[in-house]
Amino acid sequence: MLSQPDHSPLSRRGFLAASAAAGTLLGLAPGPARAGTRTRPFGRYGSPAARRDPRTLYVHPGGAGDFTTVRDAVAAAVGSGYTLVIAPGVYRQTVAVDPGRTEMTWIGASENPCDVVIVYDNAAGTPKPGGGTHGTTGSATTTVQADGFTARWITFANDWLRADHPEITGTQAVALKVQGDRSAFHHCRFLGHQDTLYADSMALGTFARQYFGHCHVEGDVDFVFGRATAVFERCHFRTLSRTDLAGAPYGFVFAPSTAGANPLGYLVTRSRVSSAAPDGYYKLARPWVPSSDTTARPMLTVRDTRLGPGIDAVAPYANMSDSYPWQAQRFAEYRNTGPGADITVPANRPRLTPAQARSHTRQTYLGDWRPYA
Repeated sequence: MLSQPDHSPLSRRGFLAASAAAGTLLGLAPGPARAGTRTRPFGRYGSPAARRDPRTLYVHPGGAGDFTTVRDAVAAAVGSGYTLVIAPGVYRQTVAVDPGRTEMTWIGASENPCDVVIVYDNAAGTPKPGGGTHGTTGSATTTVQADGFTARWITFANDWLRADHPEITGTQAVALKVQGDRSAFHHCRFLGHQDTLYADSMALGTFARQYFGHCHVEGDVDFVFGRATAVFERCHFRTLSRTDLAGAPYGFVFAPSTAGANPLGYLVTRSRVSSAAPDGYYKLARPWVPSSDTTARPMLTVRDTRLGPGIDAVAPYANMSDSYPWQAQRFAEYRNTGPGADITVPANRPRLTPAQARSHTRQTYLGDWRPYA
């Protein structure tokens, strides 16, 4: 989406070596692994010598597992129902889970998402070895297309920085693109700047259900976007500061592109939005109507969520294109709290009635799938 320069002086890769407290732009620094991970790098999840079952594979960067990279483990997991137990480490690589590798589970062995980091640094405008550029989709560090994917205690990151590449104008840099139905992420982190988390589907007519529980997502421009039916429950959305812009807005938390035929888009519930930027410098959302689907009607419901002072309470929504005003889309709020939720201009805060709110629940959005049970 919107491409803008950034003159931040700190290279994001420095966060991998810096302390966690220093990660004000992107908290990539792994926290301390839990006690016992040196002698038991896979925690309570077995080991190659005590394998839980034949479809459990172990990843360890130092060679104590079946594979040293997540990518190689995925390549070996041919078929359905594999589990990858991933030891603490920073895995600098791109990874893709194709549609045939269904019902796959990734587990961060320490049960602390700061310990297991999958990161790379492609952007939309990064040149590809064979010519051309990656584009937004191709910039993703991790791409998941298979149905039934589950991840627990993993950090998905893209540490590409605008300041490091002033020659590149395509500054979208995706940490995770997920397209499969029944995709669940528990206690995961998604770290980037522009277009961090791409919650999408495989095709325009395919409705993909996704669930994010107790997750942390941070970025600046449109950093949660796509056309999936996605529920974000008890998540923390963190907007980042910027030194390259003279004034607001710095960015937008959500940019859904829900297909017009899909009755359900993004639901944010019992979550919070905080900011490292000045008060009022972020919009809550803007609708994305892509050129490939001009019939899209982006949908976002934010309910029972605390909106911090970083959100512009007077005008929390904006247009991405004046041809598709946000007022014509499906945006709504219900029982939000915090200074960013103050209703100063009622016309700018579309709200659900209690009767309408009963249709905006995780059960309604996810149907017979219960990833939260």
